[in-house]
Amino acid sequence: MRRLVLATHNLHKVREIREILGNLPYEILTAMDFPSVPEPEETGATLEENAILKARALCDSTGLWALADDSGLEIDYLEGAPGVMSARFAGPGCTFADNNAKVLGLLNGIPNSQRTARFRCVAALAMDGGKLEVFHGVTEGIITTVAGGEAGFGYDPIFYSPELARTFAEASADAKNRVSHRGRAFRQVAERLRGFTAVT
Repeated sequence: MRRLVLATHNLHKVREIREILGNLPYEILTAMDFPSVPEPEETGATLEENAILKARALCDSTGLWALADDSGLEIDYLEGAPGVMSARFAGPGCTFADNNAKVLGLLNGIPNSQRTARFRCVAALAMDGGKLEVFHGVTEGIITTVAGGEAGFGYDPIFYSPELARTFAEASADAKNRVSHRGRAFRQVAERLRGFTAVT
């Protein structure tokens, strides 16, 4: 069985990705299984650059196929911010709640018609021999005026999905994964990985 390592230390993300990938004929490890391998600094100017950077670094360090993603929230009123800075929008060491509070503060008093936003995910699969494949997923939504829901993580409590008629944090994991940016990107990854096993 081929081993595949997820380039993340985020337990929320690990759980979500495992659920989306489903039952694949791969042993799925994470970066936490390789504590001596340093986590690369995300210096890319785009989500795609960061995803590729992380996947290639872990593939080179472990010799295993590595799968990484970078995701971001793009708010139209904020001209696409926080974007690539989504994880640290409120500053170094910020929490999910800090980021949500900053977004809600910046949009205070802005009508729903101008609160349109999208989550974007780029997943990168780094393989031996320097081979690389990239996958994209997007989901559209609206930023709420107050946080709602206890599930999920990140900006989920303030991202209202018209497809689900609720915030991501109010949705079940299955419902969220069905329409989310990460779900859409990683279902493409899963299909590609199954294709590799079908021809070997």
